[in-house]
Amino acid sequence: MPNDPIPFLDLVAAHKELEQELVSVFQNALRSAGFVGGSAVANFEREFAAFCEARHCVGVANGTDALRFALIAAGVKSGDAVLTVPNTFIATAEAISQAGARPYFVDVDERTYNMDPVRLREFLEKECSRNAHGEIITRDCGLRIKAVIPVHLYGQMADMDAIAEIAEEFEILVIEDACQAHGAEYFSKKRNAWLKAGSVGYAAAFSFYPGKNLGACGEAGAVTTNDEHLATRVGMIRDHGQAKKYYHDIEGYNGRLDAIQAGFLSVKLKHLAKWTSQRREIARRYDEYFRESGSVVTPFEPEWSRAVYHLYVVRVEDRQKLLADLAGQNIGAGIHYPVPLHLQKAYAQLGYRIGDFPVTERLAPRIVSLPIFPQLSEQQVERVVAAVNNSAFQTTGPRSVPT
Repeated sequence: MPNDPIPFLDLVAAHKELEQELVSVFQNALRSAGFVGGSAVANFEREFAAFCEARHCVGVANGTDALRFALIAAGVKSGDAVLTVPNTFIATAEAISQAGARPYFVDVDERTYNMDPVRLREFLEKECSRNAHGEIITRDCGLRIKAVIPVHLYGQMADMDAIAEIAEEFEILVIEDACQAHGAEYFSKKRNAWLKAGSVGYAAAFSFYPGKNLGACGEAGAVTTNDEHLATRVGMIRDHGQAKKYYHDIEGYNGRLDAIQAGFLSVKLKHLAKWTSQRREIARRYDEYFRESGSVVTPFEPEWSRAVYHLYVVRVEDRQKLLADLAGQNIGAGIHYPVPLHLQKAYAQLGYRIGDFPVTERLAPRIVSLPIFPQLSEQQVERVVAAVNNSAFQTTGPRSVPT
């Protein structure tokens, strides 16, 4: 119907399609009493590692744990600094702080919204120096730069060749925040191959929050890596530091992946390639419809990227008007993210000010996430486009949707 609600995200439709398979997972858990660890977790870890083309996967309780545990396992601690971007969910910076380090921010590329390698290099050259041990330290606090976390924002990978080259030069680790990028790909000229998110850095963190492209029916996360030692270390950290039951080599956390959620994820993983294809087709249709818009900036996908469109984010000049117009037509929308991290109260002690990261600050008040999920119909896409165009071009009258 013309005025039926279009949700920003529809989790009900996907679960209806898989209901019997998901119920079977729960029934098997009840009948076996396999709720923590066991074959369900091991099977998913093996399957997801293969999907990411990584050697190891360690399931954990959520995406924040995944990033925090990866940092701790990589040796990040008090006295260290970790670089990331200010336009990401706070979990990225929380993981840094909770590992004992201080987050420093690097501005993003105007087109991709991901970490700008040019600004990364500028920070390391202008804001850092080498100490007597040859380590890169910050000039302001003398903290050792241990790692850089590029965020594969909205489902598109950062420019990993450029970032990896800089990281190697300055001897810092690359840990991917792939929490929105399940299945995203990057063409590496260095390796002359397409690489999957989760296989490029020293380690990578994934979230399986229900709204992700691969979402659990609750909280879940994973660390992927090609390094056996790091995988072993993360496995211990998630389970109270145990090398084996009741033998604690280190002090760890209770951050295990729930066995039922692992079973749900194994079911959904079989469908992820199809869902990704559907998301890409919806994004292509949005791109096509908005091409002549002029006042709507659509996502930019470089030739080296195969994005998975966790979100479809456009830029407009009058966001509040667009949100109001969409709401008036029963169309859902989102904002990811309205306040950059460097301007959040939680990080006031870091001393950042308005103007420190101009690209991020230009983006923050203008971005709008439009509905995108595999079950979004062509008719719904057309309604969204018409509503966006009519809002953007109100002074010149409604625009028809291209055919």
